[in-house]
Amino acid sequence: MRISKLETFCDPYVGFVRVTSDTGAIGWGQLSTYNADISAQVFHRQVAPWALGADAFDIDGLISLIPEREHKFPGTYLCRAMAGLDTALWDLRGKVEGKPVVELLGGTPGRLRAYASSMRRDISAADEAQRLLRLRDTYGFDAFKFRVGAECGHDIDEWPQRTEQIVPKVRQVLGDRVSLLVDGNSGFSPKRAIEVGGMLQDYGIEHFEEPCPYWELEQTKQVTDALRLDVTGGEQDCDLATWRRMIDLRAVDVVQPDVLYLGGISRSMKVARMAAEAGLPVTPHSANLSLVTLFTMHYLKAIPNAGKYLELSIEGLDYYPWQDGLFVESPYTVEDGQVTVSDAPGWGIEVSPQWLERSTYQVSEVAK
Repeated sequence: MRISKLETFCDPYVGFVRVTSDTGAIGWGQLSTYNADISAQVFHRQVAPWALGADAFDIDGLISLIPEREHKFPGTYLCRAMAGLDTALWDLRGKVEGKPVVELLGGTPGRLRAYASSMRRDISAADEAQRLLRLRDTYGFDAFKFRVGAECGHDIDEWPQRTEQIVPKVRQVLGDRVSLLVDGNSGFSPKRAIEVGGMLQDYGIEHFEEPCPYWELEQTKQVTDALRLDVTGGEQDCDLATWRRMIDLRAVDVVQPDVLYLGGISRSMKVARMAAEAGLPVTPHSANLSLVTLFTMHYLKAIPNAGKYLELSIEGLDYYPWQDGLFVESPYTVEDGQVTVSDAPGWGIEVSPQWLERSTYQVSEVAK
């Protein structure tokens, strides 16, 4: 079965990919979010030429080949574009074989614990705590993540003392029975991160994400070595050599690949295997309600070193207006703090025809 046509449907935030084989079988995937229209250009210029005519089932081989053929252009945009091909091919294979992707990866469908993930820093400690409390009572979440520091903040908080305010407030309001996680978004120096980490430990926070500039692995390692709680990171990293260095260095306690930033499921499986060999768990980054979270659900249900929970964004259309109307039916129903990976073939979703009609369309296909 050969790849005969590759189509993209994009706006500046989201881009979907449809792959068609020479037998007429199709699969749907997604380019990484944010500047997806640029990723679509890279897709048609630097990914599609190597994919057209290739074996549609040799996903690992194709996703390994493309970075070699495009070796002069390493980096995030190539990976964001490859993710669209990779995820569409997994969907195609699942539909042809009548299996969900999770089974193709060696796992099983079923329920998965989620943590409610806040993306906001423009919110007071009291308001954030009450927002999370409502989610606990409405949907049964028993794990929550909120933001500390400022994004790439050089030790300057979003506003003075916000970190010191929000940590005890959220613990006080939600109580001791829930798991609490925080995200520093590269906001701290090692010295300040260790100071903040000591406070986090005092309040039973179990996960301190990206405390230092993510590209400074040695800085993060200083924090990891100094604290008892889990220091985590990796969401921004798309280079497999960097992943090997991060894991060999033990810069973090938990690795956090983003399936779409990294280049798709095949490359994410490689990171999971590296981490498993080092005895490290995987708690991926999946910070919006496009398909990245669904891909991550299948991935987590398939790897043996899956972390304790799935990241599930709590932000709606007021924060992410571009999430509006992406799917015919949302795959993110929450019951008792858990989501469900279905047994439907492929990814088990249908992209909204109305959204596709509004998008920018491009096609690459085998010459006839």
